[in-house]
Amino acid sequence: MRFTFNRLKACVTSNASGAALLGGVLLATCSLSAQAAWEEKYYNPKPADEDVTLPMPCEGSLTLRKVQVPVASPMGDYGVTLGQDSDEWGYIEQARPSFIAGSFTVQKPAPGRYYLLAKYELNELQYQAVMNDTCPTPSAKLRLPQVGISWFDATAFADKYSLWLRKNAAAKLPKEDGAAGFLRLPTEAEWEFAARGGMAVSQAEFRDIRFPTPDGGLGGYAWFAGAQSANGKLQFTGLLKPNPLGLHDVLGNVDEMLFEPFRLNKLDRQHGQAGGYIVRGGNYLVPQAELRTALRQEQPYYSAGGASASAQTKLKTSGVRLALVAPVLTSRERIKQVEQDWKKLGTPAAGKATENKDQRADPVAEISSIANTVEDDALKQQLEKLRNDLRANSQARDEQRDQAIRSELQLGAFLCTKLKDDGLFLDTLEGNFERSCGANSEEPASRCEARKEQLEGHRKVLDFMLNYYADSVVSTGLNYTPATIEPQVAMVAQQMTARSKSNLRDYLNNHWQNLSAYMKNGKVARSQWLDSCKSI
Repeated sequence: MRFTFNRLKACVTSNASGAALLGGVLLATCSLSAQAAWEEKYYNPKPADEDVTLPMPCEGSLTLRKVQVPVASPMGDYGVTLGQDSDEWGYIEQARPSFIAGSFTVQKPAPGRYYLLAKYELNELQYQAVMNDTCPTPSAKLRLPQVGISWFDATAFADKYSLWLRKNAAAKLPKEDGAAGFLRLPTEAEWEFAARGGMAVSQAEFRDIRFPTPDGGLGGYAWFAGAQSANGKLQFTGLLKPNPLGLHDVLGNVDEMLFEPFRLNKLDRQHGQAGGYIVRGGNYLVPQAELRTALRQEQPYYSAGGASASAQTKLKTSGVRLALVAPVLTSRERIKQVEQDWKKLGTPAAGKATENKDQRADPVAEISSIANTVEDDALKQQLEKLRNDLRANSQARDEQRDQAIRSELQLGAFLCTKLKDDGLFLDTLEGNFERSCGANSEEPASRCEARKEQLEGHRKVLDFMLNYYADSVVSTGLNYTPATIEPQVAMVAQQMTARSKSNLRDYLNNHWQNLSAYMKNGKVARSQWLDSCKSI
């Protein structure tokens, strides 16, 4: 631990009664490394539920947020679309498919995984606490994001901090399969998935130009160029509102350095040449109109001229937001599980279509069997390539099917809420009509006729919604099997929880019960389905 001469002197002076002489040297009984813990404003100026805090040297702290991903198996990953379609910036930002999976497994409330991302951009105080030889004195000016460092400095910081945590606070690090997590710069998929709002936003909001800002406008969420915002100056971390995942300044203030090298986009894939490093999010000199989640730029690792460390690119507009992740192959048992899951990819077993009515020949297995009997090496290689291509195509098909199932389940849960609202409203109207226009009613006939027309109109609305719901149940039951639907029910439940729509879980569960019953007995039980939704 670090301490200064002044702190040593203060320690000895304030504890003179407890000091002792040993070999002519005064030893104080107090701890020479004692230092007051940082005030929360220096590392978490906007505390929120579910914040995760890690200790730092010099009695400091770093605050992170969990980024949930609704997959649990080692080979499971979640499909997302990154970037955006743009003729102007298409070669840099073109929308492309990608996949993400968290590092740390959880079982409750539903199986899933997560990784952690720093809640704020790394500030000067935190950087100095790890990298300097003496502890910095906390002050307001050190709350500014740490800029003017190279990509190599950023990775060196992550390395040094990870080693410190392993030595001094190993119990605080989350673990996956017994392996402790570590800090590094985030990958592009990790950064953009979180910046867009992850599972906390709908698919439409995820694909929007920026994360949703409920009160309208970007001024309350990001620092950008102009007198109404940053006004050409770097700003303190955490002054503005966070994105839906609780991350502050994910757009604007400083560009954030990422782990992997920059590549151009080539329609639906990335170009083969890897160059400098990627920065994302924009900075305080970027106009508001240009600030978008897909904004990505390349920066060279080295500036022009020189061979010393000063030749490394160090910008006043680039900073750091750390990710906390875990190794992938954590143990022999995990490797065996990965091997088993990999062999199932692109096969009927992977799609869980195991019911008798869906049993069919496995072309992948047939090709493997044929390849084993072939002696010609060239033909054997061709068959192996065909087998792998077929597995990849089958896997893509299964992923598209799973996405379609999730959409059907979300629709069913939503329609169930409508059935409840419309059904209970119609019950109220019928009760009012019976009381007002019953056998002994004194209500004018013209008014009762108007009430009756209103009642019939709402009956038609409810009947339409009920038929729509029934069509949804039947369509889902005909197109998919219980074995393919059930895993997606858990995933949709996690999505609802992440989007603060846990109130829809009961409707989802009820819809799944109705769907399961239909798939077993084939009965279109409209009245029973209506009553089940109304009872929630």
